[in-house]
Amino acid sequence: MHPNDVDRKRIERALATRVRYRYVSPEVQADEAGYRIQSPCCSRNIDKSGGVIDIARLEYVADSRAWRLYRKDHAQREWQFYGEFGALNELLQFLNRDPDRSFWQ
Repeated sequence: MHPNDVDRKRIERALATRVRYRYVSPEVQADEAGYRIQSPCCSRNIDKSGGVIDIARLEYVADSRAWRLYRKDHAQREWQFYGEFGALNELLQFLNRDPDRSFWQ
């Protein structure tokens, strides 16, 4: 079942290897059907005061046995589907690289 503490801890540990904004401490929280990652906005691109912002939302879809990744459109204040991954590790590796700066802004 998701969310669960085992996967939440896996996500927390994996975030320590991210490429961007390594000097902030993101938090992983249980969300409706998955996990929400939040972090202080150290670039101040989204929140000028450096407050905590949404980074990503992860959701496990049992029917397809896949993980979905969502990014936050901060201007629209809504989650946008970004992609689907066959394994949590694959999703986390992509999120940690964030090649398009879609998440760690």
